[in-house]
Amino acid sequence: MFKTRLLSGIVLVVLAIVFIGFGGELLACGMGLISLIGLYELYRVFGMERSLLGACGYVGTLLFYIGIIWNFSPLTTHSSIFVMAIALYLILLLAVYVFSYPKYRADQVMAAFFGFFYVALMLSYVYFTRALPKGSFLVWLIFICSWGCDTCAYCVGVLFGKHKMAPVLSPKKSIEGAVGGVLGAMLLTLILGFVFQNQMEVATSEILLLAGGCGIGGLISMVGDLAASAIKRNYDIKDYGTLIPGHGGILDRFDSMIITAPIVYYLCVFALA
Repeated sequence: MFKTRLLSGIVLVVLAIVFIGFGGELLACGMGLISLIGLYELYRVFGMERSLLGACGYVGTLLFYIGIIWNFSPLTTHSSIFVMAIALYLILLLAVYVFSYPKYRADQVMAAFFGFFYVALMLSYVYFTRALPKGSFLVWLIFICSWGCDTCAYCVGVLFGKHKMAPVLSPKKSIEGAVGGVLGAMLLTLILGFVFQNQMEVATSEILLLAGGCGIGGLISMVGDLAASAIKRNYDIKDYGTLIPGHGGILDRFDSMIITAPIVYYLCVFALA
């Protein structure tokens, strides 16, 4: 099992290097595909992955990423258009709910609306971070806060973990592991910052600020991980999917990144302004 997880992890890192390295349209297409698969996995939890409600979510996600490829950004000049599109999306979901009643339940409609924000929009911040000045370096902070923090937390937890962090929700996670994950994320950020300081054109004070922010990001990533676990426990499922051997589905591997990507984006925007 460990060997399978390790090999899958190596493949994921290699793919990340390729997509992040090229950036641009290739990265947008990659994040769009990941979002569609993740949305499918989430909708399957609610029994609507092949329904008209689900199709609305897929089409909305597809149009969103097509817009990104065409330089659409809800974070800057197109924010008012994005808000209008979200309102129209909600109206569409409600129309499907009303005119097909009682085929769908209210919780499915809310899941269809929530899913777009939880998966598609949040993951798009990986692309937007890569598009920032020096984004080819800064985007790796997202991976440090999520995958790096998770790896450090696991290692420290196995070696020193005694006090359970969330005994009911995730019995294997410990407070010691959480501390190790946060410190590990900060240390990895410092290493990245000082190794590429000249290329990133950042001062030492800015590297320290990024490290502190990534420590907070690492802590928040655990919330994302536990939130995804809570949804699974509510609906009695072990994994969201089987796409990634040893890890589960897209949401099982990207659950912490979903919540850290926006944190890192705004950290970079404000810390390096």
